[in-house]
Amino acid sequence: MVVNGAKCRCGKVHTCGLKTALVRENAIAELGALAAEYHKIVYVADKNTDAVCGAAVRAQVAEKLAGSIVYPDEGFLVPNESAVERLEAVTPPDADLLLGGGSGVIQDLCKYVSFGRKLPYFVVATAPSMDGYASSGAAMIMGGMKITYAAHVPEVILGDVNVLKDAPMDMIRAGYGDILGKFSCLNDWKLAVTVNGEYFCQEVYDMMYGMLLQVKDLGPELLARKPAAIAALTEALIGAGVAMAYAGNSRPASGSEHHLSHFFEVVGLLRGEPYFLHGIDVAYSAVVTEKLREKLLAKTPTFTPKPFDRAAWEAEIRRVYGTSADGVIALQNRLGWHEQDRTAEYREKWDAICSVLREVPSSDELQRYLDSVELPPERFTAQYGDEKLADAIRCAMDLKDRYSVLWLYNALEG
Repeated sequence: MVVNGAKCRCGKVHTCGLKTALVRENAIAELGALAAEYHKIVYVADKNTDAVCGAAVRAQVAEKLAGSIVYPDEGFLVPNESAVERLEAVTPPDADLLLGGGSGVIQDLCKYVSFGRKLPYFVVATAPSMDGYASSGAAMIMGGMKITYAAHVPEVILGDVNVLKDAPMDMIRAGYGDILGKFSCLNDWKLAVTVNGEYFCQEVYDMMYGMLLQVKDLGPELLARKPAAIAALTEALIGAGVAMAYAGNSRPASGSEHHLSHFFEVVGLLRGEPYFLHGIDVAYSAVVTEKLREKLLAKTPTFTPKPFDRAAWEAEIRRVYGTSADGVIALQNRLGWHEQDRTAEYREKWDAICSVLREVPSSDELQRYLDSVELPPERFTAQYGDEKLADAIRCAMDLKDRYSVLWLYNALEG
C-alpha cells in the first residue's frame, strides 16, 4: 500500500499535496469552513458549470470574492493563451486563492494560472468526467500543441454527489472511459519498463489497477445515475491524479490511448472538425490500442530494420498537423527516437514483450464495457473514419515524449 510521505519499496518517497478530497452528498456545504483562512478568492467557471454550482459556491464565500470569471458558452472551452489571459485579467495581485467550479478545462486553467501566481487553488467538481482533478499536470493547448505543464495539485477537491449525478451523461461516460483507459496505459507502463527500463512502482500500479477493477463493471449503474456508482467513479478519477503525483509522472493514468485522444483533439481544433469529450476518445482509443496489441501477438514479426526516411516523415507530419507541425518535429528531433533502431532489442526481448501485451483484456471485452454505457463502435467510426484513425495510429505518438505500444506497432507492423 502506498503511504503518503513514506519511503516505498521502489525507493521513492511518494507525496501528494492534496489536503482534502470530499466526495459525498452536500459536499459544497463544507467549502466555507475549508476556505476559512483565505480572504481574496477568485471564482472561475464557465456558463454551464456556473449554472449547476455557482449559487451554492458563492453563498459559501460571498464576502471574500475578489474577482470572478464565467466563460461564455462558445462550444468547447479551450485552455489556450486567450483563456489564460482572461483569467489573469480578473485575478488581482493580492488574490490568495483560485476557486474553480467545473471539470477538466476549468481545473487546468486554475492549475496553470495558480501555479504561475504561486497561489493555492480549490476545485468544486461538477462532473465525474476526467482524471485530472488531483493531477499535478495542467493539460493546455498552447501554440496549437497539446502540452502538459508541470504545475501543482489542488489543496481541496469537493465532489458533491448531488451535482455530479446530474452531469450530462456524455460527461459521465467520459469519466468511465478515462478509467477504462487504464487497462491500456498501465500496460504501456509495463511495456516501457520491459523495453526501456523505465522507473516502475508496483505499489502505485496496484493502487491504480485496484481502482480500475472497482469501477469497470459499474456501467449500468452509471447510466442509471446511482449515487454510489457516481461516487465510486469520482473517487477513482481523483485517485488517478494521486497515483500520478505518487509516481512523479503520468504513467499510471496515461498512455497510447491518451495519445490517440490528444491527436483527435489537436487535429480537430486545427481543422475545425468535431471530436469527442476526452474520456470518450480515451475509451474508444483503448479498444484501438488493444487491437494493435492483438495484431502484434498474432504472429512473430520478421524484425527487419526499417531505415528512417526523414523527408517522408516530415512531409507526413506537415500533412497531418499543419500549422502545428514545427512543434511536433522539434519535439521528436529532441528525443531522437525515430533514428533509434530497436529491432535487435525487440527480437531479444520478444517473449517478455508478448507476456506484457497479453495482460490486457481483449478488444471485444473492452468494447462490451463501452456497450454497457451505450458507446457503440459505430459512433466512433462515424466520427473519425478510417483515414483519420490510420493517421492517428501513425502520428499520435509524435505528440508526446512517452514510449507506448504505438512505437512498437509502427516499428514492427506499421
